[in-house]
Amino acid sequence: MNRRGFLKKTAGTLTGSFVFPYLISSSALGKAATVAASNRIVMGCIGVGGQGTYDMKAFLQKPDVQVVAVCDVDTKHRQSARQIVNENYDNRDCATYRDFAELLARDDVDAVSIATPDHWHAIPVISAAKAGKDIYCEKPLSLTITEGRAMVNAVRRYGRVFQTGSQQRSSFFFRHGCELIRNGYIGRVKHIIVGVHGPAGDCDLPAEPLRDGLDWDMWLGQTPTRPYNYTIFRRWRSYWDYSGGSFTDWGAHHFDIAQWALGMDGSGPVEIYPPDGKREVTFKYANGVTVTRHEPQNYQQYSVFVRGTEGTVEMHRQWLRTKPKSLARRRISPNEKRLYRSDDHKGNFLECIRSRRKPAADIEIGHRSITVCHLGNIAYRLNRPLKWEPASEHFVDDREADHFLARTMRSGWHL
Repeated sequence: MNRRGFLKKTAGTLTGSFVFPYLISSSALGKAATVAASNRIVMGCIGVGGQGTYDMKAFLQKPDVQVVAVCDVDTKHRQSARQIVNENYDNRDCATYRDFAELLARDDVDAVSIATPDHWHAIPVISAAKAGKDIYCEKPLSLTITEGRAMVNAVRRYGRVFQTGSQQRSSFFFRHGCELIRNGYIGRVKHIIVGVHGPAGDCDLPAEPLRDGLDWDMWLGQTPTRPYNYTIFRRWRSYWDYSGGSFTDWGAHHFDIAQWALGMDGSGPVEIYPPDGKREVTFKYANGVTVTRHEPQNYQQYSVFVRGTEGTVEMHRQWLRTKPKSLARRRISPNEKRLYRSDDHKGNFLECIRSRRKPAADIEIGHRSITVCHLGNIAYRLNRPLKWEPASEHFVDDREADHFLARTMRSGWHL
C-alpha cells in the first residue's frame, strides 16, 4: 500500500477507544517471554538511527513490551535495528519497513516510537494517531507551530496516549527545582536564563554520490527537492529546511523546563525580542517574567537558571543548585503544590497506555514548549520584536511573521 492509499484509508477511521491486549505469537516472544503475551504492549519503531536505536533499546529492556517491527529509509539502519531486536529475543521475527505507512497498517501494533529527523515528525504522528497507535515521539516535537497544533488535534481526536521525548520531565533535579519555584521558595520569579546554542542556517552544500541503500527522496519528505549530500544526512539539524538548529534541539528541553517552572504548560510568551548586542533573544510573559537564551561555553552551562526576588534555582541534568544552598534539600510537603511525578520517562509512557491518562510530557506540553523555540527562531529570521497571542497561536497584526507559522510542503505531502 502506498502512502496516499494508506492515508486515504485511515483518514475516515476513528479509533478513539483502546483495545488491549493484542495477542502475539509465542515464537515472537523468544527468550524474553517473562510476561504473558496477553499482557504485552506490542511496539514498532519508526526511525532507528542513533537516537531511534537508543530509544528502541530502552523499550527492549521493558519486560511488558514486545518490539515486532522497525522502519527506516536507510537500509543499514533497518538491518542493524532488526539484528538488535532479534538478538534480544533470540529469534528472527522482527519485520523491517522502508515506509512507515506499512508498519502503521499492522493491526497487531499497539504503540510506536518515532525518532525521525525533525521534519519527519508531524506526518507519521498524525498517521499513527489515525491508525489507533499510542505514540512516543522524540523532541523537538515539530518543524513549525502549525505542524505542532495539527499533531495535538489528531492525538486528541483519536484518543491516543502521547509522550514527548522531553525526558527532563522525569528528572528529580528539574521536578524538585520547579516545585521549589512554584511554591514560592525564591519569591516572585523575575528572570530565567536558558543555556542553549542558536538556530539553524541555510544550506548550500553541493551534490555528492548517493549512499547505497538510502531512499533519499523519502528522507527529504515534505522538504524541498535537493541533491544528496552526506553532511546534510548526518548533520541535518544544522539546516533550516530540516530543523530549527540547536535552538530547537536543546531548547525543546530547557525552554520546556522554563515553561514548567512558570506554570505555562498551556500558554507561552507574549513578546519576543531579537538579540540587541547586549542581550540574546528574549521572551516576555504576561506576568512580566523574562526568559533569555544564553550561549553555553561548556556542558556545565547547559542549564536553566531562575532568579527570584528572594533566591535562585539552577537546574542541570547532573545537579540542582540553589541560593540559599539549604533550599536544595527542602522537602515539599504533601499539602504544597506538587508537580507530575515520573522517574522513568518511557516507563511512564507505558503506564499511561494501560491507564489511559496523560503522561508527564503530554503532546500539548511538547507543542507549547517547542513553540517558544519556534518563536525565537522567527525573531532571529525577521530581526525585529514580535507580539504573540498564545490563545490563538498567531502574531498580533503581523502577516509577515504569521507567514513563518507553517512551511510549504513539497508536492505529494500534506498534514
